[in-house]
Amino acid sequence: MANDSSPPSRPARRGFLKAGAATVAAGASLGTVGVAQAAAQAALGKTHADDPQLAVEPFFAPHQGGIVTPQQSHTYVVALDLTTEKRDDVIGLLRTWTDAAARMTQGSPAASLQTADDKSAPDSGDVLGLGAAGLTVTFGFGPGLFTHEGKDRYGLASRRPAALVDLPRFNGDQLVAEKTGGDLFIQACANDAQVAFHAARQLARQAYGIAQMRWGQAGFLSGPRGQTPRNLMGFKDGTNNPSTQSAPLMNEFVWATSADTPWMQGGTYTVVRRIRITLEHWDQMELGFQEQVFGRHKYSGAPIGQKNEFDAVNLDAQDKDGNNVIPDNSHVRLSNHASNNGAQILRRSYSYNDGTNFYIERWPPWRQETEYDAGLIFIAHQSDPRTGFIPINEKLSKFDLMNQFTTHIGSAVFACPPGARQGSFIGAGLFET
Repeated sequence: MANDSSPPSRPARRGFLKAGAATVAAGASLGTVGVAQAAAQAALGKTHADDPQLAVEPFFAPHQGGIVTPQQSHTYVVALDLTTEKRDDVIGLLRTWTDAAARMTQGSPAASLQTADDKSAPDSGDVLGLGAAGLTVTFGFGPGLFTHEGKDRYGLASRRPAALVDLPRFNGDQLVAEKTGGDLFIQACANDAQVAFHAARQLARQAYGIAQMRWGQAGFLSGPRGQTPRNLMGFKDGTNNPSTQSAPLMNEFVWATSADTPWMQGGTYTVVRRIRITLEHWDQMELGFQEQVFGRHKYSGAPIGQKNEFDAVNLDAQDKDGNNVIPDNSHVRLSNHASNNGAQILRRSYSYNDGTNFYIERWPPWRQETEYDAGLIFIAHQSDPRTGFIPINEKLSKFDLMNQFTTHIGSAVFACPPGARQGSFIGAGLFET
């Protein structure tokens, strides 16, 4: 069986790719200097495990980081469109990205600084002196990698997973083309905003001449460590997630299987939605109404009628008049696994705040004014969107009381392959023939 994952020739015009290849040859995929730096950084991480700035996450692993990794405080997500027609360029880029991500997650520059010359800097240098900050880098492949405008650009059309479906248009969607889709996906998460942005920036820079930026988005997460974070609406977000500590749950709901696509075994399918929240409208609502919208008490996070955040959601509970305690159109009821044939997804979302903009609202009172451009970067991982996100969101988009405060303006779906093996590259199995 031929293997198309052998090192391809690099485009001569891109000197930094040659430097990256030299770094790979110098020692594993980090280079001699990088290995020493990574070892020192790892030692720091073990010694200062309580310091988020010095935390170090492994890059080479059976699963990619940033999926079941405890959520870091910042993210920068990027989607790119491929511009090259050459399969070898795609493989070369993924090799370069693997090397750079492996270095950066250990606190090293994207490429060895010893390769610097007057023509190209191997790294922007803006995070030199900062720790790895728990950086993880997650890569994904969009439908456009497999077919583009009906064309099989790279001979991969037959290897597109059945689960990598084009998302349907949901009720109420107001998708902006410039914030939707993408052939390649990068999710950089870290405990430092600059570290996360730096990682995404270096990888996008290395794609010059092969892929171009489609959209990018910064996000943040606030809250005490070890507690469920709150979104901009003030409610805890992710309480009902399946436990990432439960291997059976992760195998059932998060990790992809090899049923039709062996190269995706141990990967996941990631849905990204950019959801703008009309905070001005929400802030005028009474507390009791806000709790009815969510189906939870705002400050404790407990389901309505319960006392503690992780108390079981009792969808059968009724008040003295025979009405459901948790409203029929509340977010909790409609998204609960009991209302969706047992389906669950792993939410790993972040808030965003992009300042202000002028908007015309689609809900009463239909205001026209300058409002916050802020909301949620909804990120959900699952073993199959056809049984996870799609049916759940189909129901939410039609009946969720929260819809009067939210608008979905960006959308994308990606196949995130399993983690890379040392000496190989991310997504290598896709290119094996």
